[in-house]
Amino acid sequence: MAKIKTKFICQNCGYETPKWLGRCPGCNDWNTFTEEIEQVKGNRRTVFNHTDKLLGNESKAIPITNIDVEQEPRVLTESKELNRVLGGGIVNGSLVLIGGDPGIGKSTLLLQVSSQLARQGNKVLYISGEESVKQTKLRAERLGVTSENLFVYAETNLQLIEQTISELNPDFAIIDSIQTVYHSDITSAPGSVSQVRECTSEMMRIAKTKGIAIFIVGHVTKEGAIAGPRLLEHMVDTVLYFEGERHHTYRILRAVKNRFGSTNEIGIFEMKEFGLEEVANPSEIFLEERSKGSSGSTVVASMEGTRPILVEIQALISPTTFGNPRRMATGIDHNRVSLLMAVLEKRVGLLLQNQDAYLKAAGGVKLDEPAIDLAVAISIASSFRDTPTRPTDCFIGEVGLTGEIRRVSRIEQRVQEAAKLGFRRIVIPKNNLGGWNPPENVELVGVTTIGEALSISFNSR
Repeated sequence: MAKIKTKFICQNCGYETPKWLGRCPGCNDWNTFTEEIEQVKGNRRTVFNHTDKLLGNESKAIPITNIDVEQEPRVLTESKELNRVLGGGIVNGSLVLIGGDPGIGKSTLLLQVSSQLARQGNKVLYISGEESVKQTKLRAERLGVTSENLFVYAETNLQLIEQTISELNPDFAIIDSIQTVYHSDITSAPGSVSQVRECTSEMMRIAKTKGIAIFIVGHVTKEGAIAGPRLLEHMVDTVLYFEGERHHTYRILRAVKNRFGSTNEIGIFEMKEFGLEEVANPSEIFLEERSKGSSGSTVVASMEGTRPILVEIQALISPTTFGNPRRMATGIDHNRVSLLMAVLEKRVGLLLQNQDAYLKAAGGVKLDEPAIDLAVAISIASSFRDTPTRPTDCFIGEVGLTGEIRRVSRIEQRVQEAAKLGFRRIVIPKNNLGGWNPPENVELVGVTTIGEALSISFNSR
């Protein structure tokens, strides 16, 4: 007979304990434990051996040089942005997890991708656990999605989903969402740690054994992380986050894990009436509303993976009315802002200790690379002095604690992107000069210190 076992599981990190705890020892969050009943049966679970797939049913250890690997072609969608984020296309037998805020466009993106794959002759199964087939049909009509190779199935029972996949044998499958799917042998509610872990494990087994590329949608918590145990992100092959403000039309698809490509790539989409449309030139979009001649505004060429993107950085410096000045930043790490303000005060002599600082990366994009330091520092100084920089200036460089300007990577691609959008003078680290051919009609200014960069930016107007 099956043994009934009671345990408490943290719904945030998956930590298990035999008794209830107010605070989770794993993630230190409060009131996250829920009681779950597990029926333990002998040999109920089957463990999928990945070596059966990779080594041709050989379970013994062999030298890596003796393993023969065939280069499987990737399946390209009509969306170049999605192909870039996935590392060049969809890999057969891969399991891709897509997370994002409610209403951000995850289901819309996957339904459009399903239609594109179906038009190429692939058999696609769209499994919806949150909508009926009629509701999915209404959404498909709004998006202009129609194809005889696209099959819609509304079900949350994992066993019935497995049976349908075996009967239909699709090339691609979409699960929307994994938190609604449940395994009947597990007594906990759908969306719990045990259910999500078991269902994802079964989806991984199906993807690897049948060679089906499966996309699963994951809900996110209020902090923005994918709901459920962290094990969920470790199990899948690729983790994509769909980011963006609900009040803005632009969406950013970012890869945070990818076993088949780079994790630094992003794809940019625009939400329109008839679905998502990819943005071919994001730099032009981010700069189209820039007000020229305003103090506190600079432009930086940032790298997102292999793509250079020009972003406007805005700063507002004003005298504080409190004892402790405020430091607020959107799209930029506020610790980086505090560090750069300390460098400006110590190395250049700007009295910023009694000033509130508000900084923003326009367009809703998040910048986290060191090459934005110089542009942030120039925008702070510009707002503090109430003196604008040239509208055709672009700033690239990392700022050290001693005030030096350090070299950055991929300087050639950054400069070419800035020149393409009409920037005529680009301030870069002096160590990045030489060894490559800059574009015509572009003046490159090499600087070694932050003081030199400020002198060039404001004294040559």
